[in-house]
Amino acid sequence: MTDGTGLLVIDRETVRRLLPMEDCIKLMRRAMAALSTGGTRQLLRQILDLGGGNLFGIMPGAMEEAFGAKLISIFPENFAKGIQSHQGLVALFHPATGAPAAILHAGEITAIRTAAASAAATDALARSEAARLAIIGYGEQAHAHAVAMTKVRAISEIRIWGRSLDRAAALAAQLGAELGLTALAAPTAHEAAAGADIICTVTGAVEPILDNAWVADGTHINLVGSSRAGPREIGDDLVCRARFIADHRDGVLRQGAEFLHAKAAGLIGDDHVVAEIGEVFAGVKPGRISAADVTIYKSLGSIVQDLASAWHVVAEAEKRGLGVRVGI
Repeated sequence: MTDGTGLLVIDRETVRRLLPMEDCIKLMRRAMAALSTGGTRQLLRQILDLGGGNLFGIMPGAMEEAFGAKLISIFPENFAKGIQSHQGLVALFHPATGAPAAILHAGEITAIRTAAASAAATDALARSEAARLAIIGYGEQAHAHAVAMTKVRAISEIRIWGRSLDRAAALAAQLGAELGLTALAAPTAHEAAAGADIICTVTGAVEPILDNAWVADGTHINLVGSSRAGPREIGDDLVCRARFIADHRDGVLRQGAEFLHAKAAGLIGDDHVVAEIGEVFAGVKPGRISAADVTIYKSLGSIVQDLASAWHVVAEAEKRGLGVRVGI
């Protein structure tokens, strides 16, 4: 990051242009390995409940390259209005001087890096031959996760379920055209999940929507939709059955709704989190042990994912003369 005068402001379209999914997956592997091996610092994110299902989050942290924070609002009903559900900014500070260096569109970074992190986890945890993908949900992250999964596995079929069959069908048609593969809307979550090798849950569900009985041995699950204590996408029996791997152990132990519910029921202890995904990336701990394992990657989101993504975008923007500098 240069010491250019002023603050570099990078909009949504520029973030999308400079953060392709393939690059972001590589960034997520490095960032999460650094998190799990002591190469980063971060505080547990703070979430303010605004009522009506709306949230405001503050996520500060530091990496070797840069430090900063993400301020993010989450308004789930926005998607139906054609507006991003996650909106806000990522602020980067210069590591040498401490000066504010850049502000980036946080909604687009979040959309890309969340799916990229799930793809990196899938590459490490799913069986090599995994080809059938189920997406539970049909919002922005459903689209991003479908695209991301094709970057790490030879996906042959995608089945999508959501509470509106019409919206699930619309997403299936879009993905089928974009990705050139079979994409179908499933009438029930059971039919979407049946026989799937990879399942991504990306919903706003308050109570479980994926049943343990529907999940075949050997399945990998990216558990993404719930980002705080309370709402949960799966029940206790599936949590207990799986090799449960966290994006960040401290975050899951304090804010991972599915894990916390099973723990409160006395069914598991903290040792049920067998690893952080960064430990798997770094080769410190194993991920999948056998072909029959059901593996779960619990994604809450980590500021190091945002910082790594933002740093990459800023570096590319400076190379290409993109973004707008403003005086402060």
